[in-house]
Amino acid sequence: MKPTMAVAVALAATMLLLVVSQCGAQNSGSVVKRKDYFYAEIAKAPEKARAKVNPLAADQDAVEAGGNLFAQHCAECHGDAADGGRKAPSLRVPEIQSATPGALFWLLTNGVVRRGMPVWSKLPEPQRWQLVSYIKSLGIRASEADATPTTPQRKPN
Repeated sequence: MKPTMAVAVALAATMLLLVVSQCGAQNSGSVVKRKDYFYAEIAKAPEKARAKVNPLAADQDAVEAGGNLFAQHCAECHGDAADGGRKAPSLRVPEIQSATPGALFWLLTNGVVRRGMPVWSKLPEPQRWQLVSYIKSLGIRASEADATPTTPQRKPN
């Protein structure tokens, strides 16, 4: 094979791998790939937005109200238990649960239109904070928490 042909073949193979890996990031069950693809938007929240404090954080009624809003507006894509679905990722992963309330509020307000998440800026601000309260109340799903390896216990002699 001529050097230019070998370079072209190598370039084509590399491009094919990139396309396949991007499709895998969108469709596979691989947690690592999904995290890179779906959860990158939360990191784009500006510092000023991340620093915002949820004014309803201490209000237990906000969690319940947020749950009702979630059922109306979000469950169709994120699933009834927010564990994710075919259309949207889980909200019960460390990337979301460790995000600041302000970053979540920013994400709700601005959406991720190119990935199918609507802009929710038309929802009144208190309702968006209720959604943030609800999302934060979910915690990390058990399968994510259990993914940390543990040291096996020795049996007593």
